[in-house]
Amino acid sequence: KMAGSSTPWIGSAYLFLQSTCKTIVLPSLYESSQEKPGVFKALKLALADSTGSMNGVDMLKVHCSHPHLIVQLKFCKQENCRRFLQSYREGALQKSLQNHLQLSLAMAPVPLEMELKAGSEHLDNMLKDEERCLECIYREKPDRLRDEEIMELEEYLKSLTVHESINNNVAVKDCAPLRPPRPPYPSQDSSLLPQATFIFQGQQFDNRTITLDDHQKFAKFVSKKWKQVGRSLQRSCRALRDPAIDNLALEYDREGLYEQAYQMLLRFIQSEGKKATIARLVAALEENGLISLAEELLGLHSNEDCS
Repeated sequence: KMAGSSTPWIGSAYLFLQSTCKTIVLPSLYESSQEKPGVFKALKLALADSTGSMNGVDMLKVHCSHPHLIVQLKFCKQENCRRFLQSYREGALQKSLQNHLQLSLAMAPVPLEMELKAGSEHLDNMLKDEERCLECIYREKPDRLRDEEIMELEEYLKSLTVHESINNNVAVKDCAPLRPPRPPYPSQDSSLLPQATFIFQGQQFDNRTITLDDHQKFAKFVSKKWKQVGRSLQRSCRALRDPAIDNLALEYDREGLYEQAYQMLLRFIQSEGKKATIARLVAALEENGLISLAEELLGLHSNEDCS
């Protein structure tokens, strides 16, 4: 039933990566503008090795969820997915990625642990049953297009290949650096943001953009109500529309409520840019009865429990 005559075979999975060496933290390397291209190149080449083609599997997004680097994968052909599973099962993908990381980052071998998930299914527990793994991956349709950052890294990799061929295989570190990724938190420069205010509990506040401190406090104190707040925000934010919130809950289930809430608000911030304002977040909190948390974000009280 997976190989329909008219419908293309498409499936999705998440590859969880973690270094077992305490001094090598993969998310930190990926978050570094200097190291990110090298990590991406290693991922791209290792995945190409696993399927036998540079286009055998697509990376849709790379999530940094300490201590894991989580790669969302999209397969468009069953035979490519089958090759990937065989490479993963036999340990070839792990060895390939270790080798490419060592070469791309010019560092000592990187010991890795890997885990493969499709939805709520942990595929490591069923790797011997290839057909069942294929079925699980096929059931999980990708919920996103490739991130803009992934597309920028792809273009950079292509330009780097051309640069290397012209310059007789010059090393990656000698090439022009990748344009640093845009920070998720917009600039607070008043010349970029028109000054605006909003009213909360009879007081007037500047309608500033959401800060890192706001983000962390929200994730810490919102607890189980993060989904309700997300659904309030989704009415004006396409990136949070169904099934995005449920997918975030599933994707970060093992990391717990803090990470789920953090990732939901991060998606809002990255999607809305300068429009990700404190007024919109406070309105969503107020709508869901989280007045104490709204007060905390606005500095009306400090060091109090907002739960």
